[in-house]
Amino acid sequence: MASVDSRSGFCNSNSTFYSKRTPIPLPPNPSLDVTTFISSQAHRGRTAFIDASTGQNLTFAELWRAVESVGDCLSDMGIRKGHVVLLLSPNSILFPVVCLSVMSLGAVITTTNPLNTAAEIAKQIKDSNPVLAFTTSQLLPKISAAAEKLPVVLMDEERVDSAARKRLAEMMRREPSGTRVAERVDQDDTATLLYSSGTTGMSKGVVSSHRNLIAMVQTIVNRFGSDGGSQGEQRFICTVPMFHIYGLAAFATGLLAYGSTIVVLSKFEMGEMMSAIGKYKATYLPLVPPILVAMVNGAEQINAKYDLSSLHTVLCGGAPLSKEVTEGFMEKYPTVKIMQGYGLTESTGIGASTDTVEESRRYGTAGKLSSSMEGRIVDPVTGRVLGPNRTGELWLKGPSIMKGYFSNEEATSSTLDSEGWLRTGDLCYIDEDGFIFVVDRLKELIKYKGYQVPPAELEALLLTHPEIADAAVIPFPDKEVGQFPMAYVVRKAGSLLSEKSVMEFVAKQVAPYKRVRKMAFVSSIPKNPSGKILRKDLIKLATSNSKL
Repeated sequence: MASVDSRSGFCNSNSTFYSKRTPIPLPPNPSLDVTTFISSQAHRGRTAFIDASTGQNLTFAELWRAVESVGDCLSDMGIRKGHVVLLLSPNSILFPVVCLSVMSLGAVITTTNPLNTAAEIAKQIKDSNPVLAFTTSQLLPKISAAAEKLPVVLMDEERVDSAARKRLAEMMRREPSGTRVAERVDQDDTATLLYSSGTTGMSKGVVSSHRNLIAMVQTIVNRFGSDGGSQGEQRFICTVPMFHIYGLAAFATGLLAYGSTIVVLSKFEMGEMMSAIGKYKATYLPLVPPILVAMVNGAEQINAKYDLSSLHTVLCGGAPLSKEVTEGFMEKYPTVKIMQGYGLTESTGIGASTDTVEESRRYGTAGKLSSSMEGRIVDPVTGRVLGPNRTGELWLKGPSIMKGYFSNEEATSSTLDSEGWLRTGDLCYIDEDGFIFVVDRLKELIKYKGYQVPPAELEALLLTHPEIADAAVIPFPDKEVGQFPMAYVVRKAGSLLSEKSVMEFVAKQVAPYKRVRKMAFVSSIPKNPSGKILRKDLIKLATSNSKL
């Protein structure tokens, strides 16, 4: 590979961009699960997790003991390699205990959003076929409504219902037996099954292997290890949902290998997050762009009211930051660095990042390719592979790329090619210094406050209304939430359906983040000859304020 350009990482002979970061070391032993890998990493950390609201904590010693005890109990309950276990819970210091215990057996963890409706959860249960669920008493009715016969373990500290259900607290108190018959778990075995709307359409289960997660752990250790902080002294605030790849990969697993302390907030609330930084002397704050914008806008009150002296870095994922926001933040919080990250559920949360202040000053970038990651820019029309500063679809290849979509050959083969290249669905270019810039989304997901909303799902729902003849849903840009779903609806002849009643029809059946928040009636939906909705035309129409 003598022809790799030293600045951009581009190799002329195969039109591939290579990462300029130090390659990640991957363990050669094929029989290794991610839990064992993380627990065997040497570090000087003492406290693993702190509950921000109660101050309750789990030391590393307590965490690994709990993981072993819960693993023993699950094994006694008949949980085996390949079995799927569902986890429905807000962020908590016990969330990682469940994930790590399940994965240590070679069983598969599938997570779901606590905001989802029982019907949405039922769909995921039907697809993933779990043998057991972990949840809280507050969320139990959703599981009962979604799958009446599914056995449940309650995660509440206190005994809350009279039914004789198994409780996580009791499982954790059990003495580890050390006699469990462990099945051999290979790095290629499935570890997690997280649902993502993928690069198109309906929600699909993303199959990630133990190797994918180990690669992700190593990328995180590599990234923060190079940040000059001594191991074990870093404290991260965790407000990002652990049921998302970003939360699960970094906070429930990755950072433990590094000996960091994770301060867990059960839900995002600006004031609580800010006071937790001062109270627990947090050094890193991971967030999504709308929170960063709110920090810039409210900087005077925040700096006056909270002690942020310990904070040295914010990590921003979800969407690239504009020059105005980045400069605004640096001006209001001069001692805090901004680092950015780009990744997909399909790439186990990794793809690109900015790892230094200088790199973050490349405004609008998603960063440089992560360690051991390769990239290609492919013309979506001709399929030609392009060079630096040319715009096309970003393809990624590396050790963290998923195995595929769960029991969905068609979706897998349209997203992953035979050589292992993942089509991201993002229209990008890579400049002469190897920085990736996301220009647009080929895929049509609506990103509402970091949540993914697939238009196809809302369109299918709208078409079930007896008075709707046709419908299209598009992302409508919004300063506060990023984007929200807007619907264009064609009424059946003679119908007097109102905008309000259409929005209420949707709101009753979906999680709050999926609600249609703006709509318009039209005489027809623009489509191409093969019947595909021309969303680009509708987006232009919506954002140009044209009268319909």
